[in-house]
Amino acid sequence: MITVRQADRRGRTRLDWLDSWHTFSFGDYYDPAHMGFGPLRVINDDVVEAGRGFGTHPHRDMEILTWVLDGELQHRDSLGTGSVIRPGEVQIMSAGTGIEHSEFNPSRVEPVHLLQIWILPERRGLPPRYDQQVVPLAQGALRQIAAREPEPGAVRVFQDTAVHAARLAPGQHVELPLRPGRAGWVQVARGDVRVDDTSLREGDGAAVTAQDRVAITADTEAEVLVFNLPMQH
Repeated sequence: MITVRQADRRGRTRLDWLDSWHTFSFGDYYDPAHMGFGPLRVINDDVVEAGRGFGTHPHRDMEILTWVLDGELQHRDSLGTGSVIRPGEVQIMSAGTGIEHSEFNPSRVEPVHLLQIWILPERRGLPPRYDQQVVPLAQGALRQIAAREPEPGAVRVFQDTAVHAARLAPGQHVELPLRPGRAGWVQVARGDVRVDDTSLREGDGAAVTAQDRVAITADTEAEVLVFNLPMQH
């Protein structure tokens, strides 16, 4: 079964420096029908204006992934980490027992467009940590970007979850197998795709349940994230 979360039905935070769409309840946006999917708790689709960003703020007991689509995002945290995240790179911050960080668009002219993803950890009280990897993406193929036991070029996430990314040309097709008791989530970062025969547009998400695979075909140039998740958390 495929259940679509339409892009224009998402919550939205609009400020003079930030345009953020919330797939699930986040901040001042609360919808009891959309609180997350399994351990997947947040997908925020953010555009941050040039020279602006999120000031230093705390997190705890959350696995936070960042995937940049356009531009660059500068990161600093209380572990002493300072980095710039670019398209084709994945960042994870395990908040664990507590961490503070800031995120800033270092460009003077260009906005940065990113997806920030929060995943509930398998247990509370983990040590905070940071990692960033360059993902060896190949056109027309799913590539793991995060997992409990990550492949080279992916980051470790402390949850029984795997996240894959794909950049697709029109007509290209990818599939992700699902074992019994697993579910999929597809997030369309760019372009238009079909999951089986269900059409999804840019910004749409879809839960895939009671199926043995997630099958995606691109109708236009597209970029997708695909989550392999436990059904219950």
